[in-house]
Amino acid sequence: MIRYRWAVVAVWVVVFVVSSAAASGLSRLLTNRFSLPGTDTQRAERVLDDHFGQKSTGSFMIVVRGAPGSAPQLLPTVDQAARRAAGVLPSGEVASVQPVSDSIVNARIVSNLEPADAKGYTDRMRAAVGTVPGAHAYVTGQAAIEHDLDPVFKHDLKVGELYIAIPIALVILAFVFGTLAFLLPLIFAAAAIPTTLAIIWVFAHYMELSTYLQNLVTLIGLGIAVDYSLLIIYRYREELHSGKATQDAIVATMATAGRAVVFSGTAVAIGLTLMLAMPLPFMRGFGIGGLFIPIISVACALTLLPVLLYFLAAKLDRVRLLPRSITERREAEENVWARLAWTIMRHPAAIAAGSTALLVALALPVLALELGPGSNKGIPRTLESVQGLDILSDAVGAGALAPTTVVIDSHRPGGADDAQVQAGLTRLQHSLRADSQVAAVIFDPASTQFVDPSRRYLQLQVIGKSEYGTPVSLDFAHRLRQDLVPAAGFPTGVAVYAGGGPPSGVDFLHLTYSAFPWLVLGVLVLTYFLLLRAFRSIILPLKAIVLNLLSITAAYGLLVVFFKWGVGGALGLISFDQIEGWIPVFIFAMVFGLSMDYEVFLVSRMREEWDAGRDNETAVALGLAKTGRIVTAAGLVMFAAFMGFVAGSIVGLQQFGFGLGAAIIIDVTIIRALLVPSAMALFGRWNWWLPHNVARVFRVRNSPLAPRAPSAPSARPAPGPSSVGG
Repeated sequence: MIRYRWAVVAVWVVVFVVSSAAASGLSRLLTNRFSLPGTDTQRAERVLDDHFGQKSTGSFMIVVRGAPGSAPQLLPTVDQAARRAAGVLPSGEVASVQPVSDSIVNARIVSNLEPADAKGYTDRMRAAVGTVPGAHAYVTGQAAIEHDLDPVFKHDLKVGELYIAIPIALVILAFVFGTLAFLLPLIFAAAAIPTTLAIIWVFAHYMELSTYLQNLVTLIGLGIAVDYSLLIIYRYREELHSGKATQDAIVATMATAGRAVVFSGTAVAIGLTLMLAMPLPFMRGFGIGGLFIPIISVACALTLLPVLLYFLAAKLDRVRLLPRSITERREAEENVWARLAWTIMRHPAAIAAGSTALLVALALPVLALELGPGSNKGIPRTLESVQGLDILSDAVGAGALAPTTVVIDSHRPGGADDAQVQAGLTRLQHSLRADSQVAAVIFDPASTQFVDPSRRYLQLQVIGKSEYGTPVSLDFAHRLRQDLVPAAGFPTGVAVYAGGGPPSGVDFLHLTYSAFPWLVLGVLVLTYFLLLRAFRSIILPLKAIVLNLLSITAAYGLLVVFFKWGVGGALGLISFDQIEGWIPVFIFAMVFGLSMDYEVFLVSRMREEWDAGRDNETAVALGLAKTGRIVTAAGLVMFAAFMGFVAGSIVGLQQFGFGLGAAIIIDVTIIRALLVPSAMALFGRWNWWLPHNVARVFRVRNSPLAPRAPSAPSARPAPGPSSVGG
């Protein structure tokens, strides 16, 4: 890279310009729609699309509220407004216009557009609706809500990045480096993040990708860039401090810290890429982002960063010119970490037991964890589409935006008119209207929106009294499928599919958590083998996995405490009974990978000391002394990046950011500073054991289980402030 440094810079400049242009068009391709392959929800959606020309998530509603008693007079005006609005929406049709109270009229407009396409017509539809004399009109529906949320996501991302993550990162990095070297991680991030977003932009043309993905890649990319830059720059300065020339210092840095970055990036990629195996397309989309952000970051760390160090070494690093007082301060700081390690290793069993007990106590609230498919209650109420939804929900039922769709397939043209099918339909409507959670059942046998032209298919719209993601709504979906539909007595050969709101929530949770155990198993196995090769040990990877599982479970418990139990209200967190079902999956995949950054940083350095001839305790102490500041600073920067999510106004993102932040803080404090050294003290020389046969399989040097002579006294940190140098 140094030999071809100008070509490297030129390539990255071109990549940055092209990627930034491509990534600027990404947000319009993203959606909040979750398709559910192989479920009744998908089967119902397919019938609606193919035979009724409808996509439930691409539909709109016009809610018009006037004075009490004005609904009959508003009907003609609303009908005309709805037809104007449908005229500007490709494939748009007015499905119904009806009063829902004495002052509110609701019009439903359906289309066969995907939500990512439909939401782009929201402003034109609002202009077409215009004003309704004596009333206020709102354009709402899932597509309109997505349209209105896009600027909210952008604002939240801007606040999270510009006002929280980046300033905190700058302060931490300036404190750690003491020179302008803290700018290099930001250059790193500016190269890696747009490149990843541009790759995602390509996939977004062919895959269903979530609106959250852009926020995720940006903030995670910032954290990873800082992690890798910290490790490499700090090691580079250490090599300089030992007396090496600039180029030799860079080469030595990449042979050690560069190797650690490759293993770290691979661990992060494993954790997130396995989401590609999840059966939900939107999760597979996050797997795409999770695959490319660490890969691009590793590529940047191995190509651009060494070149920047070479070009800017004289200006960004003055380690040889540092006053003695600054050098002593840094050495004293390392000595603090060494003292901590020695203190812990004098009482390893007590500290390990106490730390584990604390993590278990933090994890216990996970027993009260209540998962849900998401909710519209967790979004800002000031948006026009949300205000319209609230008005409609108050009048009809909280399930008005996402009603249950019951699709009946008679399996033959004209079958909808069969007497037995009609009898079953009547019984089903009666039982639905009698259900305690049903606010309304909508069916018009004369409309092609409810009976298709071939008269093979029928559909009912069932509006629930509760919001679609609540437990009572999910219970209704189970009851509908297991009790009400079978009790309706449709003839043999007739298929009934329940999709839409609550049933889609049930299908989402079922698909997610039927696959999640396999995701966990895959991550554990692959990570174990990766770390076995990185650490040349069969014990240390197992220890890393167990400790990571402890920190993740503790983060789950804190989610319950701060959101479900409302403890986070004083901190500005939105109290919410449910944790959105995708969040535990994402936290596991991301934290399990990201925490391996710190594990690899820390244990790789301990391995170096052991290979250099230190005894176990000295290797652990020196490893912690030389990486403690890096791991702490990197963790704080990553925590700041995740707090960017918490600063937003979307409850799902708040939960996500808080869970990630909690896991990272637990990881860099309780896990890395206390449990890792205490556990390694307890394991002793077994830490470094790799039998010959296993080493041969993984093509690395074996590490025999042989006694190690105690290190010379000078190897152990003495009480003086400068005993642990570079």
